[in-house]
Amino acid sequence: MTATTQRRTDAPPPASGGGAPGRSRGLHAALTVVRLGPVLLLGLIVAIMAALSPVFLTAVNLGNVGLEATVVAILALGQLLVILTAGIDLSVGSVIAMSSVIAALWIRDLDLVSGWLVIPSMILVGGLAGGVNGTLFVKGKLPHPFLPTLAMLMVARGVALIVSEGQPITGMPESVTALGSERIGQVPLSVLLVAGLAVVVGVILKRITWGQWIYAIGGNREAARRVGVPVDRVLISVYVFSGMCAGTAAIVVSGQTNSAYPTAGNLMELSAIAAVIIGGASFFGGRGTVIGTLVGALILGVIQNGLNLLNVQSSWQYVALGTAVVIAVEMDVLRSRLETRLRTVRTEESEEPEVSRHE
Repeated sequence: MTATTQRRTDAPPPASGGGAPGRSRGLHAALTVVRLGPVLLLGLIVAIMAALSPVFLTAVNLGNVGLEATVVAILALGQLLVILTAGIDLSVGSVIAMSSVIAALWIRDLDLVSGWLVIPSMILVGGLAGGVNGTLFVKGKLPHPFLPTLAMLMVARGVALIVSEGQPITGMPESVTALGSERIGQVPLSVLLVAGLAVVVGVILKRITWGQWIYAIGGNREAARRVGVPVDRVLISVYVFSGMCAGTAAIVVSGQTNSAYPTAGNLMELSAIAAVIIGGASFFGGRGTVIGTLVGALILGVIQNGLNLLNVQSSWQYVALGTAVVIAVEMDVLRSRLETRLRTVRTEESEEPEVSRHE
């Protein structure tokens, strides 16, 4: 055996090789914590509110939290599909107003007192608005969905104001008011509606080809097109679905107030987008979950309810909302960096045995 070989055999292993597995485990643990960020943030906010208000964790108030989060959750589930395709829908708040006002006019002028007619009509109006958004974006070759949905935000709000003459229209069918305000025990019916919609969206994203196409388009639109995904049809369909969710949210809003009013849903598109992003979805598309979206909506509901219990001015809710969004975006940036670093370290680990064999 040569001296050179002897020295190589006796030499300690390279520092990078010995430390790499530890770095990999550490990075993986940190990444797990970041991915659980929305749940941890929700737990932290709940703990703070429970410590500040003895009423917060009562059964009645927890039902109120669910009631306050339902409209945002319904909108956010529709917005999730749009954001997964790297899009955005700014119109959903105004579509709530337009859907509810048009349905209320049908009740008043056409004497459609049956909820079985009013409920589908709200969903239909919302779906038509979403179809216009998607068609303008895809077929109109607009550079970004921001433009058609911003236009629909203004058009839908204007239609709601015009047809209602700027006044609330009272009187909703019993089935609508039940969905908006009645409870089974302490559980609002609207919470059960959200649960059912969440199951539907979860099945779409996990079990149906359409859901796989949505993720593929968000990951790389051109690559999805090259492998045969009907990109244009899928993009239009997600805006239709988002509009239908806005129509569904209009049912809850109208049921809560037993009326339709042209200012309903004001700025709720921002809350829906915030819920999706706080829940861990990427604004650049391709990543997001139903559970995360519901957690994001709950975070907003807990903040709103808690600040109300503490008699904090409603203006501070916007401050809290903005802070939560910034935290969520920073966590998304940190997650991306950790994922990149973890891939690099794992690549180094996989190459080290090969280097040793060559030596």
